[in-house]
Amino acid sequence: MMEIEPLKAIEYIQRNAGTYAQAKANRIYIENYLKTVKARLMGQSDEKALGAKEIDAYASAIYVEQLDGLKAAIEVEENLRYMLEAAKLKIEIFKVQEFTRRTEMKFLS
Repeated sequence: MMEIEPLKAIEYIQRNAGTYAQAKANRIYIENYLKTVKARLMGQSDEKALGAKEIDAYASAIYVEQLDGLKAAIEVEENLRYMLEAAKLKIEIFKVQEFTRRTEMKFLS
């Protein structure tokens, strides 16, 4: 049986909660900023039709650069989210192990 230290898992969650919150805020900001970038690019387009302006915006290197930023932000956020979830699962496993240990001790006494 593996040794789990629940206090270390809790400390990990506490240490990384702010980092996760910042990563999520960054992702949401970039998602919303993409709308601003798209609007600006559509406004700069020489095309007349709205659909053609949108195509220009989506094809722009500036828009693609923002998408790359969004991709990186999502990667950071998701990595932190899963690490925090793993720490929570370690705490749950510890609780089950402790319950099992106490139950076994009752039967052995």
